[in-house]
Amino acid sequence: WGFDVSAIEKALAHNERQENRVRGASTLSQQTAKNLFLWDGRSWLRKGLEAGLTVGIETVWSKKRILTVYLNIAEFGEGTFGVEAASQRYFHKPASQLTASEAALLAAVLPNPIRFRADAPSGYVRSRQAWILRQMRQLGGEGFMQVNRLK
Repeated sequence: WGFDVSAIEKALAHNERQENRVRGASTLSQQTAKNLFLWDGRSWLRKGLEAGLTVGIETVWSKKRILTVYLNIAEFGEGTFGVEAASQRYFHKPASQLTASEAALLAAVLPNPIRFRADAPSGYVRSRQAWILRQMRQLGGEGFMQVNRLK
């Protein structure tokens, strides 16, 4: 239904122990619901609305549609929304022409695109980029993407 119950339980346990660093557990479906329909910030009201919208999105949309909408509305930097805008801003070309390394760099900043920057990637962002590239290769690289575009 668009929730990672195990991640939520771990985040709750972490947040009970830690006072200074709050850990989240939102799935792409939850982030899509929040980014598309709600506001930023932490409140039980927003989380409740997000939960209801997430169930609705999961009921009506395919995983591919959820990912497509997410990538078109996600913030990739201050005032940069959507993968096409990010591609133009950071690489001066359309998203369809990104290399695997460039696409992985954009994906690497998504946990927090204000703190983690594609235009000045930290060592942490570079290590995430490398992990994403390994995952891409394990899934079959560009061949995987070409086959799945046809579906």
